[in-house]
Amino acid sequence: MVFSSKLLKYYLLILLLCATSGIFAQVKVHAELRTASWNLIGLKYDKQVKPLVWQAVFPAALRAINNKIIELPGYIIPIKVGNSFTSFMFSIVPIASCPYCGSGDIPEMIEVKAVKAVNWTEKPVVMKGKFIINEADDSKSTFFLIDAVQQ
Repeated sequence: MVFSSKLLKYYLLILLLCATSGIFAQVKVHAELRTASWNLIGLKYDKQVKPLVWQAVFPAALRAINNKIIELPGYIIPIKVGNSFTSFMFSIVPIASCPYCGSGDIPEMIEVKAVKAVNWTEKPVVMKGKFIINEADDSKSTFFLIDAVQQ
């Protein structure tokens, strides 16, 4: 099949427009939810204790809020199918921002155990509960907010 020069230019123009359309797409910016408590949670870091073995480090300022009632704004990250949950992950960034890919000063997610079901929303909510640091090497969440209630 032989293409004319004019037809080839047309196809190349269409291909170029399709390839560059993603460059101009707008990224949805989420609300800034950083609070003093989120900043403290963000202090947790991991250190290598021997080859291929890492251990979580909880600085004193972070340990100071362990077993204390705190309030956190954040986004609900469901861990099961449904519209309302008593157990879910909680993040400073929305699910569309991939909270699992957090780096730098984005704190880890917190596992919430709510007193009563919280309806899912893509908007931020405020949860209040007892903050627990899980130091056991049990493959569970590092942080919990238990007996939590939506504010």
